[in-house]
Amino acid sequence: MPFTGAVLTRLPETSVEQVGEAARIARAAQKSWAASAVASRAAVLQRWHDAVLGAADDLCDVVQAESGKSRRDAFEEVADVANTLRYYGLVAERMLEPKRRHGVLPLLTRTVELRHPHGLVGVISPWNYPLTLAAGDAIAALVAGNAVLHKPDSRTALTTLMVRELALGAGLPAGVWQVVVGDGAVVGPAVVGLSDHVVFTGSTATGRIVAEQAGRRLIGADLELGGKNPMIVCADASLARAVEGAVRGAFSSAGQLCLSIERIYVHRSVAGEFTARFAAAARKVKLGAAFGYRYDMGSLVGPAQLAKVQAHVDDAVARGASVLAGGAPRTGLGPYFFEPTVLTGVPSTATCFATETFGPVVSVYPVDTDEEAIAAANASEFGLNAAVYSRSVRHARAIAERLEAGTVNINEPYAAAWGSVDAPMGGVKASGIGRRHGRDGLLAHTWAQTIAAQRLWPVGEHGPLRGRVYQRLMTAGLKTLKGLRRP
Repeated sequence: MPFTGAVLTRLPETSVEQVGEAARIARAAQKSWAASAVASRAAVLQRWHDAVLGAADDLCDVVQAESGKSRRDAFEEVADVANTLRYYGLVAERMLEPKRRHGVLPLLTRTVELRHPHGLVGVISPWNYPLTLAAGDAIAALVAGNAVLHKPDSRTALTTLMVRELALGAGLPAGVWQVVVGDGAVVGPAVVGLSDHVVFTGSTATGRIVAEQAGRRLIGADLELGGKNPMIVCADASLARAVEGAVRGAFSSAGQLCLSIERIYVHRSVAGEFTARFAAAARKVKLGAAFGYRYDMGSLVGPAQLAKVQAHVDDAVARGASVLAGGAPRTGLGPYFFEPTVLTGVPSTATCFATETFGPVVSVYPVDTDEEAIAAANASEFGLNAAVYSRSVRHARAIAERLEAGTVNINEPYAAAWGSVDAPMGGVKASGIGRRHGRDGLLAHTWAQTIAAQRLWPVGEHGPLRGRVYQRLMTAGLKTLKGLRRP
């Protein structure tokens, strides 16, 4: 338990043989689940939505106990899962229904696109957002008609088990969502090796291993990986709003958020004022361990994360950076608390300049122009999330369109894009491949089948329509279709 360092519970480790048995059970259950109407599966999601909101306090308790985050950040996960359940519960039937497509010969070719579930989807979810990243990917996979073989991080497996129980209470057949727990290096490859499609959220290094294993098996892999997410504060930004966004973007879940802001580029004309106000706001963030709304920020998840955050700060300071706020652990509050930290003057040689910290540490850099800010923001191997602050949405959008990031928020650090579940979310470059949310996130859990029925005349050469005659006829037809602007 991160708040105290005490053992919360002990879970049995799943053997590789038991992973195989879980996969067998899931595949057996998937057949009848996939045969049920999409509307029936969507109705389960709607009831599950109500169950999640009804159990919000209990879910928050478990999320906090396992991850150490604040109550506010725990409830953010509850709201996110309910949002995703509502969305797919309402749109899945329309998105998955057969679609008429243009045939090769108008009126003579009737073409239909069908969507079939992969079968068994492997989900490997991390500890930092144990509810959002456990349930979120399972929701889309399940409503598409798949079974799920799920390996949550062992530190936060209770959250997965609880939200699964709520799903079963809403009518989800028990067999279609199998949870396995154990050493990631052992259980993870077993899950990938038994699945027809895999969804992984975690580090870029591990993501490459998952992608390699999936590639060898010729199955799809959706990977949300690391980030070193930038925020740009333009000369015309509302500084009050930018400061609030920087605090929330950098310190939500103690910075243990894939979308967390770790680099801030501020126009030099407002950099002094912004930095002073931001550092002051960071020092006012209330840290503490409580199962309620008394504190703004909770704990890091454990000793390894604390050591990494401390090492990044110490290295930056040793190389000439200045600490304007924070910079030290707060072990009097609990074993893994670390102060919200604002750095300036971080050189390119510092570890935290380009490497993801995944903690409450953010660096501020003054820039002279928007062009300089864009270039600096893009000068990273990562491309997951970004934020732009300006009083002019048109100005901010022009900058956003040039940023190499899968999601960009305007006058908001991360929640606007993440919460827009009708739109795809994911990374570019070393931040991953594939998308969750929206149509893309649902159809990723399916494979497409095209069925084309031809009436009256074949498409190819036949009878007298051969050789040059066939060529001239097809050429005229193709030109006519182009002239009629028919796709």
